[in-house]
Amino acid sequence: MGAGLIRDLGFGAAALVFLLLIPAFGGGAGLNDFLIYVAAYGLLALSLNLLTGYTGLVSFGHAAYFASGAYSFGLLMQSGEVSVPVAFVLSVGFTALMALVIGAICVRLKEIYFAFLTLAFQMMFHSIILTWVSLTGGDQGLMGGIPRPVFWGIDLSGPESFYAFCMVVFVICALILRQIVQSPFGHTLRMIRDNPERAVFLGVNTYWAKLLAFVLAGAIASVGGILLALFASGAYPEFAYWTMSGQAIFMIMLGGSRVFLGPLLGAALLQGLNHYITGWTEHHGLVLGIVIVVAVLGLRRGIADFALDWAQSRRERRDAPADPAPAVSGEKA
Repeated sequence: MGAGLIRDLGFGAAALVFLLLIPAFGGGAGLNDFLIYVAAYGLLALSLNLLTGYTGLVSFGHAAYFASGAYSFGLLMQSGEVSVPVAFVLSVGFTALMALVIGAICVRLKEIYFAFLTLAFQMMFHSIILTWVSLTGGDQGLMGGIPRPVFWGIDLSGPESFYAFCMVVFVICALILRQIVQSPFGHTLRMIRDNPERAVFLGVNTYWAKLLAFVLAGAIASVGGILLALFASGAYPEFAYWTMSGQAIFMIMLGGSRVFLGPLLGAALLQGLNHYITGWTEHHGLVLGIVIVVAVLGLRRGIADFALDWAQSRRERRDAPADPAPAVSGEKA
């Protein structure tokens, strides 16, 4: 294993231990629920950033894969014929296949055309959810609850074990995404983002690279949908609405796209703002919009990106050699 992989595994293990110890230190059920929300939405934002931040593809329809994971997992579990691991794998596989079909069409386009075509597919998926009432429950959502049967000795019906399950799944998915962006494939995506003509000149098949990124991002987003569906014990049309994709974009804008964990920071901030602002005023959308606009216009980048640039500039000033004293010119008497 490379040094980078060992370092990332160490950070991931430390983060997981920290998250698992939070309930032991009296975090309370409210904090646990908040962290589950952040984990689910964090995977949505992190996966979208694989497209937006690393590949240069701004998707307005990424929430379709979030909702696909939630609905397919919920329907499989309600059938009572599959276990949690099997339903998990089948849901992610179905979403990956869906992303493959949609991505094969979308990644041929560039910039605004790509963005709006992904939005069109998301709204089509949202319309299917609303109209196929016998399967999805229509605008009422997937009602009846999602069973949490015991598997591998893990009882998800208990709040502590469910919280631990969500944190383990989240950390594993974050590590997978981290290895993708640090791999040669991740560097290829950056080259496609920065200079697609040069990438083609060097022999990179940009179409297949972007399509693979699209599928991987959709698959990871589906895991976030599964976690939220388990937590809410249902799936709802709002998961596939365009505002959900908008929230994911806001998370990236708020947290930053250049730092790997920036979107996760944005997810935590956005969910925290949603939680507290809704308790203060009924005009939470207006207040949240003002906060985001002020943060973006004030920093001109995400918070994590701003902190990274500040640290780099500080280090450069510290390491810069001192200017030599100016020479004194003049003739001797």
